[in-house]
Amino acid sequence: MSTTTVNIVRIPATKENAEDEILECLRRDGVAIVTGMYAMSHIEQVQNDLAPHFESDVVDKSGFFPSTTQRATGLFAISRACVDLAMHPLLLAVANRLLTSTYSFCQGTQKKTVQSKPIISSTVGFRVNPGGQQQELHRDDNDFHTRPCDWPMMIGCVIALTRTHKNNGATIVIPRSHLWEDEDRVPLVEEAVPAELEPGDATIFVGNLYHAGGSNITLDERRETAGIFMAKGFYRQAENEYLMVPPERCKELQLTPAELRVLGYGLSQPACGFVKYKDPMESVFGIIDDETVPM
Repeated sequence: MSTTTVNIVRIPATKENAEDEILECLRRDGVAIVTGMYAMSHIEQVQNDLAPHFESDVVDKSGFFPSTTQRATGLFAISRACVDLAMHPLLLAVANRLLTSTYSFCQGTQKKTVQSKPIISSTVGFRVNPGGQQQELHRDDNDFHTRPCDWPMMIGCVIALTRTHKNNGATIVIPRSHLWEDEDRVPLVEEAVPAELEPGDATIFVGNLYHAGGSNITLDERRETAGIFMAKGFYRQAENEYLMVPPERCKELQLTPAELRVLGYGLSQPACGFVKYKDPMESVFGIIDDETVPM
């Protein structure tokens, strides 16, 4: 068993071939840091929007999140700035290339090929307070009972709202743990490295990479991040977006067709997620465009 440390590659968001480099890192290392992905004005707005939600959070009784971690969930329902985090063109491009599923099948004598694009699995803000304990190392795709043949089925994007470093709880990851073949191999903290970020930077990683929220050993620094997690479109969402962001709230926020589909309101072809045997974009929102699936 090798415990050689692998550094996380840092890629500027404005680099011409950033998308290709991120995908290369995700396949090889399972993780990449994208620097300067979001503008400071955007980050500051998200911070302001999430603050009251952090303050109203309750302790996680399951113990998965330490008691010193405060959360804000259902980000699409909170503000336009939060929606825009998920709709970043680079994030969507990476997710679409890595997670879009193409499937062929026979319907009678006709051979059909359809695609299912990735959707939001969950959205959450994290505030790790001073004295915060480290979270247990885990894989996000455990919720989906995945097997190696299913990988990768999701990605995470953790965006820094404050400076995040080793001492204040930066996310720790075990690069290349997504390639482990031994199903009984236990992740060790000594194998992990911190994903240190400046505000506006993001850590993107595949769902079967071992990672955890780090410990905050500072006396006066709160580490705040926002997580956008996307999965293949035919999996059940970890966060029930239809209850967190119901159609009425979608209409209040004036979500675009693209935003509604990323949130999961579109159809996963050929027919997963219909309402009254129609694409919900049509039956719920009255939207008929080039991407509406006829049924």
